[in-house]
Formats: sequence, C-alpha cells, structure tokens
Amino acid sequence: AFEPDFVFPLENVTVAAGRDATFTCVVNNLGGYRVSGDSTQARVAWIKADAKAILAIHEHVITNNDRLSVTHNDFNTWTLVIRNVKMEDRGQYMCQVNTDPMKMQTAFLEVVIPPDIVYEETSGDMMVPEGGSAKLVCKARGYPKPKVVWRREDGREIIARNAPHGKTKSLAVEGETLWLSKLTRSEMGAYLCIASNGVPPSVSKRMKLQVHFHPLIQVPNQLVGAPYATDVTLICNVEASPKAINYWQRENG
Repeated sequence: AFEPDFVFPLENVTVAAGRDATFTCVVNNLGGYRVSGDSTQARVAWIKADAKAILAIHEHVITNNDRLSVTHNDFNTWTLVIRNVKMEDRGQYMCQVNTDPMKMQTAFLEVVIPPDIVYEETSGDMMVPEGGSAKLVCKARGYPKPKVVWRREDGREIIARNAPHGKTKSLAVEGETLWLSKLTRSEMGAYLCIASNGVPPSVSKRMKLQVHFHPLIQVPNQLVGAPYATDVTLICNVEASPKAINYWQRENG
C-alpha cells in the first residue's frame, strides 16, 4: 500500500479576534494504511504544537474547548475550526498522521485585534492661555500595536515641539503624545488623534483646544464727524477668547 502523504502544505492563518479560523489538512492514501505491528487504521490528529496539547484525533475533539470542532469529508480532507478566536489561541498548529515514522505539518495562527482608544488615558478638551503649552495624549490598544497620528480637523499644519530642534510644521505628527508650546490663537481648534494597525477599522478621537487671549480692540475710524441731529455709526471690532463682554462708555461722562 502507498504511504499516506500530505497533498498541500498547511497554510498559516491570520484572523481578527472574535472571528473563526480554519485549518485544512489533506492526506492521501490514509484509508488502507495500517500502523506497523498493529491492525489499527492510521489516524489524523490535530495538536497545538507550542503547548504540546492534543486537540483532536480523527473526528473527536479531546481538549476541553467547546469552540473547537473537527470535520472529515469521508475522503482525504480534515478540517479544524476554531470559533470566536481569542488571543490565547495564537500559536503553532500541527496536523499529524501516526505513521511510522510519524508525518506532520505545521502552520501558525496569528490573532490580530483592531485598534481601540483607551479613553481613561486619553486627553479631553483643553483650555490654555496664549503663550502657554499643551500636552495632548492619545493612548490606543490593539495587536499589532497601533500607530497614532495627529491631524488638525481643518487640515492646517500642526506646529509641534516634539523634535529637539524646536518647532516642526507638518500636516501629521506621529506618536501618542503631542506637545504644543508657546501657543498662538491660530492653533486653536479641533485636533484628531487617529489610531491604526492595519486591522480595520481605524479609530479616532477629537479634542478641542481653546486658546485664551486678552481682548484685542480694533477701531477702523477713530474720528467720526457728522452734521448735527443726524445718525452716526461707531464701529469697534473686538477679538477675544473666551468671547468678550463689550459695552460703550462715554469718556467725559
């Protein structure tokens, strides 16, 4: 009789946590093969190689894990399904045939987790005086470790002080912490931290930066003349943050 033989290599699987993973092992010439010195038929076993744990033999799950199932298509294909995959399932899996010598093939299960913002460790909206500094923090978790990028909601450049060479101007700044110093009113607005790790979807958090500054008064015409008993309009423009309370007062009472 022919020796049992694997038809295809066992393929590595990458799956997001919570999804299902499937390994398929195709073995030819298993049916008629007898293990030497024994009348028992050769069997296919599934093993978690790094834990040295036997998961299933033929169509019977041995391990105490109700998320595991094995199927055999009555010909040459054995399938191991891991439902609702968890991080602990990550590792090396082996399809083994109890021939003499034993035959086996292995593949790796990689478990990935989409990014998530850790809100309790992430900054919220902030109020800073003009000329002051702000430290915006955005913590993200996931596997692989997510990359965090900062952008301004209005698409303007960020003037960051992360670099040792002083200011850097860029549309996007990488890193969990964004340092802004000597803040000006033009840097006021919404900042977005975007976390991504190649596993969709990416996530983002919006933080509003309010820069407080003293009122700036601009009067287009300081001297306005008008004929007696006619109407006149006096214009005074005020720029302030927070919004100023404006009122008119006559200088000589």
